[in-house]
Amino acid sequence: MRLRRKSAPVGVCPFTSGAAPGPQGPPRPREAVPRVTDRREAERFVRQFHEEEPRAGDAERRVREVLAEIDRTGTYEHTPQELAFGARVAWRNAARCIGRLYWRSLVVRDLRHVSSADGVAGACFEHLRLAGNGGRIRPVISVFSPDRPGRPGPRIVNDQLVRYAGHRTPEGGWAGDPRGAEPTALARELGWKRTDDPFQVLPLMVRERPGARPEWYELPDGCVMEVPLRHPDHPWFAELGLRWYAVPAVSDMPLEIGGVRYPAAPFNGWYMGVEIGARNLADTDRYDLLPVVADRLGLDRSSERTLWRDRALVELNVAVLHSFEEAGVTMADHHTESERFLRHIDREARHGRPTPADWSWIVPPVSGSATPVFHRYYDPVDDSLRPAFVERER
Repeated sequence: MRLRRKSAPVGVCPFTSGAAPGPQGPPRPREAVPRVTDRREAERFVRQFHEEEPRAGDAERRVREVLAEIDRTGTYEHTPQELAFGARVAWRNAARCIGRLYWRSLVVRDLRHVSSADGVAGACFEHLRLAGNGGRIRPVISVFSPDRPGRPGPRIVNDQLVRYAGHRTPEGGWAGDPRGAEPTALARELGWKRTDDPFQVLPLMVRERPGARPEWYELPDGCVMEVPLRHPDHPWFAELGLRWYAVPAVSDMPLEIGGVRYPAAPFNGWYMGVEIGARNLADTDRYDLLPVVADRLGLDRSSERTLWRDRALVELNVAVLHSFEEAGVTMADHHTESERFLRHIDREARHGRPTPADWSWIVPPVSGSATPVFHRYYDPVDDSLRPAFVERER
């Protein structure tokens, strides 16, 4: 596959994801400096791996090997089995994720030999094809070259492999997705051309190492699956021209396993309907479509007491769920996913493991009190828990 690549000036900082950012996005992060691997973290992980995977062999022998390698080189190399286990447990430890019941099913692509921008981009495009799977979305992670002392790994600038562009209009409003404003501005600085399409897919931007010149790549045909949005009862909904991409692949959270950091490790599950219908399309600092939908429904917007926002929000979410189902693309609803999460908690408890969870992320943004995850407390979030997907250092 030929990649279309463009260069950018040295020193452009990456864009990162964050909780409920404003239209300008979160502050730009500082890059982590590759460091010598913590021997205690490494030993702790190796023992955890052997405890949960009893067929892994002699734990003491492996600990000695790892510690000797750290003393000799400053870091160590995970076996393929350790890497796969660590990536899956990182998903299991993700306190903000409601979909952890299927953590063992994560498909782990061992791409630690890949460090060039071209190689990372091509593998990311293949990731989207594999994860899309003709609509039967598969949880996939692609793990690229790690940070080593003196040899940092590659970085993916985008916060998701697929994200829609957004920019201010001359009138002061927004065209496209305000969440994409910063990467849109960066991509334009690099030479990318913006169009008037409110759902224009941003290019993928990759740096081979901190401080290196970023490269950008148009996502090729066939790797971005999108679903046109329609409503089962309102034909006019299709006239709005809405659509959304099928694979939510987070690409700006480093993966940490046993003291080793993989700065480029994009991963995906599948969407829960409210993520699109109640946040991406409805939030006032995103596409802000509730007034549009309410007017087309003929709702009275003269007072908040008419609950026009609530009624429009429900119909918008009905359209999202209906459209993905009609297109044959995997999507969960928030009621079913809430029940599955409680099953996950029970399953983990039988193994003697806690399930840390951030209540504000686990409870869905629509009909929260009508779901079983609302009416309970959870194990506290432990930011030191590893393996984990971590925020880029700021």
